[in-house]
Amino acid sequence: MPTRFVRAAASRGFTLLELLVVLVILGLLAGYVAPKYFSQVGKSEVKTARAQIDALEKALDQYRIDTGRYPNTEQGLAALNVRPADEPRWDGPYLRKAVPNDPWGKPYQYRMPGEHGELDLFSFGRDGQSGGTGENADVTNW
Repeated sequence: MPTRFVRAAASRGFTLLELLVVLVILGLLAGYVAPKYFSQVGKSEVKTARAQIDALEKALDQYRIDTGRYPNTEQGLAALNVRPADEPRWDGPYLRKAVPNDPWGKPYQYRMPGEHGELDLFSFGRDGQSGGTGENADVTNW
């Protein structure tokens, strides 16, 4: 086989049609995989919020053991890191770091006394509003 035919075939490259077919295939794969991936991200945010609420509840229980009561709503979750002025039996801090925001960047809501139990600790979810469904649903301790 003459060398000029080998060189011509090797330097030919991809045609526009071949590139378009590859781009369509990649687009179809992305359209199928991306929604499944992003739904898993939403589920992990809810799981993270549940885990943080559980950890905050444990810190609040330790606060109660030391002081005999939970911090009131005005003192809030900040009482876990900073001694309230009127609390001589405080033996904190009860968290290693500052009180985290929920996975959506908003502060956790705390009420003492609670409407659903002795205390209410919750996040409004992705939408930041009470109620909702799916990822927008509230994540609560009750």
